[in-house]
Amino acid sequence: MPRRGLILQTRTHWLLLGLALLCTLVLFMYLLECAPQTDGNASLPGVVGESYGKEYYQALLQEQEEHYQTRATSLKRQIAQLKQELQEMSEKMRSLQERKNVGANGIGYQGNKEQAPSDLLEFLHSQIDKAEVSIGAKLPSEYGVIPFESFTLMKVFQLEMGLTRHPEEKPVRKDKRDELVEVIEAGLEVINNPDEDDEQDDEEGPLGEKLIFNENDFVEGYYRTERDKGTQYELFFKKADLMEYRHVTLFRPFGPLMKVKSEMIDITRSIINIIVPLAERTEAFAQFMQNFRDVCIHQDKRIHLTVVYFGKEGLSKVKSILESVTSESDFHNYTLVSLNEEFNRGRGLNMGARAWDKGEVLMFFCDVDIYFSAEFLNSCRLNAEPGSQKGFWLLARFWLWNDLSISIRFPDHW
Repeated sequence: MPRRGLILQTRTHWLLLGLALLCTLVLFMYLLECAPQTDGNASLPGVVGESYGKEYYQALLQEQEEHYQTRATSLKRQIAQLKQELQEMSEKMRSLQERKNVGANGIGYQGNKEQAPSDLLEFLHSQIDKAEVSIGAKLPSEYGVIPFESFTLMKVFQLEMGLTRHPEEKPVRKDKRDELVEVIEAGLEVINNPDEDDEQDDEEGPLGEKLIFNENDFVEGYYRTERDKGTQYELFFKKADLMEYRHVTLFRPFGPLMKVKSEMIDITRSIINIIVPLAERTEAFAQFMQNFRDVCIHQDKRIHLTVVYFGKEGLSKVKSILESVTSESDFHNYTLVSLNEEFNRGRGLNMGARAWDKGEVLMFFCDVDIYFSAEFLNSCRLNAEPGSQKGFWLLARFWLWNDLSISIRFPDHW
C-alpha cells in the first residue's frame, strides 16, 4: 500500500509540472502574438506605402524641441526686457519726484546741453530721428551705403558674403534666429493691436471676425544696423486670400524695439516696365522670353516689356520671337526700340525709359541673362513709393544658374 501511494503521488507531481509548462508555453505564444512591432522601418500609421525610420522621428522630435525652446527663450527675454523697462521707469519717476521736491525747497536745477535726455522715451525717439529710417543721409560715396540683409522664416540672405560664398545662411545662428523671431512677434503685435495713428483699417475675416495675423503670414523682411544709432527692420505680412500687404517698420536704438510705422500697401495696380538693352544675343533673348512668358504673362499680368535693340543683325529674329509670344499668349504690352548704333547699356536704358509715355510706372532695368520670379516682382512693388524718393529702395534677388541669391537695397536719398 505505501508503495502504491508513492507511485500515485509521483504521477500527480509530474502531471502538475506538465500543466504548468503547458500554461507557460501558451502565455509565451500569446505575448509574442500581441507584442507591438519594433522594426525601425515600420510604416507610419494612417499613411499607406510610406516608411519612416527611427531617425525620422528623432529628427522630428528634435525640431519640435528646438521650436519650443526658441519660443521659451523669446518669452523669457521679453519678460526680462519688460522688467528692466519697469525698473528704469520707476527710477525715472523717483528722480522726477526728488527733483520736484528740490525745486519746491527753492533750489533750482540747471541742465547741461551735453547731458543725455532725462526722459528715456525722448532719448530713444531722438535716436530714431537721427537714423536713416525716417529721412535720408548724404554720403561721400557709394562705399558709405549700409546694405540691408533680407530674411524669411527659415533663411537669412547676407550681402556681405559676396559671390565667393553662398549668401544664404541656413541653418541660421541661434542668436540671430532669436533676434528675428522677436522682431516678427513684435511686428505681429503691431498689426493685430493697431494704434489710432496707424495707416491701416481694421479688416474682418470671411465670418465677420477680427482678422488676426500669425507667423505663417510673414512674407519677408530686411534689416541693417547703423553702428552709432541702432538696427532698422522692415517687415511685410500678407494673408493668402487678400491682395494687400501689411508693412511694419521697427527700430531698435540699442534698447527696446520701437514702432516707427505701420501701413497697408496695395500693389494690385502697380505696373512694372521691364527695360532690356540688347545686341545680337538672340538665343539668350529667347531663353529670357520663355521665363518672361511663364512669370510675367501667365502669373503676374501687370508687366510692360521694353526692348532696346542695337544694330541690324539679329533684329528680325528678335521681332519674330516677340511676335511668337504675342500670338501664343495674346500679349501686346511690349515696345521694341531699334537703334542703328553700337551697343551702349546706359543709352539703351535711357532710351527705354523715354519710350514710356503712359503715365506713372515702376521701371526695372534688366539684363537679358537675369532670371526672376513672381515674388521678385512683388518685392519691387513693395520697396518703391511712386512720386517720392522716400522708399526708393531697390531689392534685387536674382536666381542665377548656380542658384545664388543676392539682396541689395539702396537708401532713400539715392
